[in-house]
Amino acid sequence: MTTPPSTDKDLWVSWDEYNRLIERLALKVYESNWKFDMVLCLARGGVRPGDAISRIFDVPLAILSTSSYREEAGTKQGDLDIAKYMTMTKGPLAGRILLVDDLADSGVTLMRVREHLQANYQDVTEVRSAVIWVKGTSSIKPDYHLVDLPHNPWIHQPFEDYDGLRPHQLHSWLKKFEQN
Repeated sequence: MTTPPSTDKDLWVSWDEYNRLIERLALKVYESNWKFDMVLCLARGGVRPGDAISRIFDVPLAILSTSSYREEAGTKQGDLDIAKYMTMTKGPLAGRILLVDDLADSGVTLMRVREHLQANYQDVTEVRSAVIWVKGTSSIKPDYHLVDLPHNPWIHQPFEDYDGLRPHQLHSWLKKFEQN
């Protein structure tokens, strides 16, 4: 499937482009020569990039759920919620942490999560952040990012197709991909 053309208001991203962006972000972190002990990705948008970066660097992955895009069918940012617990498989959160999300929109999520880590995880010695996109409205610049978006477009990521798909629609959804 092809994506519509992007404009100043809408940035359309295909699966292939999305995967290449994640790889380029990983390369940017690698080329900085910064060594980190763990990836902490922010669910939901940072899960895919965080997982790939964790695999590429062969370091443990931790997942922290955050949510602010719940209003107006997920298109308007509201109050930020940070989960009480995070998920990880290897030891406590400690050392140098690469904090990964998909984008910095207002910058509030990255800033608040950094504050949360400083207040609650004394064994964390350093946190650096990595995102694919930074919007012009962001109050902070992550340590690593790929694309500056001064016009603040809505980013249509390829997995957003699932936002409106419900289980009872799967049969007809899959039919459109079948070859005749």
